[in-house]
Amino acid sequence: MGMWIGRNRKARVTYGFDEIALVPGRVTINPNELDITFRLPRKEAEPLELKIPILASAMDGVVDVRFAIAMSRLGGLAVLNLEGVQTRYKNPQEDLIAGRVRQIKDGGVLAAVSSIPQRAAEFGRIAQEAGADVFVVQSTVSTARHISSEYKSLDLGKFCREMRIPVIVGNTVGYDVTFEIMECGPAAVLVGVGPGAACTSRGVLGLGVPQVTATVDCAAARDAYFKKTSRYVPIITDGGMSRGGDVCKALACGADAVMVGSAFAKAQEAPGCGYHWGMATPHANLPRGTRIKVGTTGSLKQILFGPAEVDDGSQNLVGAITTCMGNVGARSIAEFQQTEIIIAPSIKTEGKLFQTVQSVGMGTS
Repeated sequence: MGMWIGRNRKARVTYGFDEIALVPGRVTINPNELDITFRLPRKEAEPLELKIPILASAMDGVVDVRFAIAMSRLGGLAVLNLEGVQTRYKNPQEDLIAGRVRQIKDGGVLAAVSSIPQRAAEFGRIAQEAGADVFVVQSTVSTARHISSEYKSLDLGKFCREMRIPVIVGNTVGYDVTFEIMECGPAAVLVGVGPGAACTSRGVLGLGVPQVTATVDCAAARDAYFKKTSRYVPIITDGGMSRGGDVCKALACGADAVMVGSAFAKAQEAPGCGYHWGMATPHANLPRGTRIKVGTTGSLKQILFGPAEVDDGSQNLVGAITTCMGNVGARSIAEFQQTEIIIAPSIKTEGKLFQTVQSVGMGTS
């Protein structure tokens, strides 16, 4: 598998969203008659059900209490970063982790929060006792076996066993490591290293796998783990999707849901006010993110459900999903994951000369 890149060294060819396309099906279905529900497993309880398979990234420019409530009321889920400004400073406004969780719960919606592995044991307990519904353990690269002589590593299996609420773990991009993480007992796994619009990890560290290949490989691990254990652990493709077509491709490649950042940073409800930055941006030793201007283009409802006022695919993400599923003949996300995929690097440029020259529609960068 792969090709020679030099003497005695091979490398795999991998693919991103712009290099593939989805093939229309033999049967088409009314988009209004599809099931796009995302179900997150819970211990000894019915799964948490999201009406739409979309999560908002745990980034300071995207999610605050107000945004989390709005996102949940629209059928998705927003993750609040417990190590960001929302839980570090009294203004924006409490003892602070529990306070933020309670504020979200007071909105009558699900509360999801995140931290890095080093703080997960402490923050997870606080968030759970405050009423959080989901806890995300998230780092640039997650593994089931982290080795360090300088500090105590998080025992991921122990943490997942002791937490009463679903634990989502990320991020990963490979088959073997995803399988090992699933053996630790998380409710879901995040897929993606460095694809985010504000992330610079791929340039700073040289790390990453394009999201199409990463999603396919991690989906294969999920399916193998399910075959072995009969426990289905969803995968959530995280990052690299700014438009509806990217989201559709991620789901078709095997994702059960997606996590999106920059598209939501454009919402009127987003706390970044038209700016977006990655979680690793302020790292004192090695910054791996930057601050970008994305602008404010419309309400969160517009971005999720339309009506779209722009022609670049960044609004009505849910409409894109259901329309695409209808055109490939998929009634559910599980059926959508069986869609025929082709390698098509010209898919975005074929016949689009005027759009490219005028920087409109599919010609925008």
